[in-house]
Amino acid sequence: MTESAILNKLPFPSPNPNVLLFLVTYESKGLKMKGLLAEPKREGEYDGFLYLRGGIKGVGKVRPARIAQFASKGFIVFAPFYRGNQGGEGNEDFGGEDRYDAIGAYDLLEGYDRVYQKRVHVFGFSRGGIMALFVAIYRPQVTSIVTWGGVSDMFLTYVERKDLRRMLKRVVGGTPKNSPESYEYRTPLFELEGIQSPTLIIHGVNDRNVSIDHAYRLEKRLKALEKPVESWYFNEYTHYFPPLVNRNVVKDLSLWMKKQKTRDTIAVIE
Repeated sequence: MTESAILNKLPFPSPNPNVLLFLVTYESKGLKMKGLLAEPKREGEYDGFLYLRGGIKGVGKVRPARIAQFASKGFIVFAPFYRGNQGGEGNEDFGGEDRYDAIGAYDLLEGYDRVYQKRVHVFGFSRGGIMALFVAIYRPQVTSIVTWGGVSDMFLTYVERKDLRRMLKRVVGGTPKNSPESYEYRTPLFELEGIQSPTLIIHGVNDRNVSIDHAYRLEKRLKALEKPVESWYFNEYTHYFPPLVNRNVVKDLSLWMKKQKTRDTIAVIE
């Protein structure tokens, strides 16, 4: 298992009086990474919650209010910024080597002293969907997986998002036609055999940022492999849900996570 320990932990302004926030420095493959840690003020042990953000660079940055929202539901939440962001070393590469930043963050949470019996859930939003799936593939003992508006197929992302093609060519290294191995490497659909934990898929049918086809392909593949999967599809919503609906879905998915049984699988991939 990749070793990951907190190198530095500094208090960070919290938007919620019942939640403590910290700016954390940790290590991933020899690089120093940054992330936000949120934990309930009330003493005790809680399930861990790995929050994997979407976007790239300045787009889709970790929001303290969002992290505190999940912590207020009774989780120890850690949200890595990924390499090259907000003081972290290295360069973000959209599901490539930066997957190890997410895996290292998972290891950090699993070993954190306030996390109850090493129970850690993995949550990915948008681009964070592929990160969450890779964490679950490399760390099959995760308690549960949630992808919300999550990417599952990088080939499909290139086809659908013409506005991202220049970035993808630069970061991924070419196109699906001239560099298919780079897109396959970043597409967890090809490696779902390694997932052992229950998966919850949340997606807006009218999503134009990450089409519903990403959810359908993920669900179909998991079912073909006889993996436990549940889907919540919302016909009227896009990539972003209205605030009230968002809060209700957060409440429901938090309850869903806490009902999942602890995995006893210990095999890992380095």
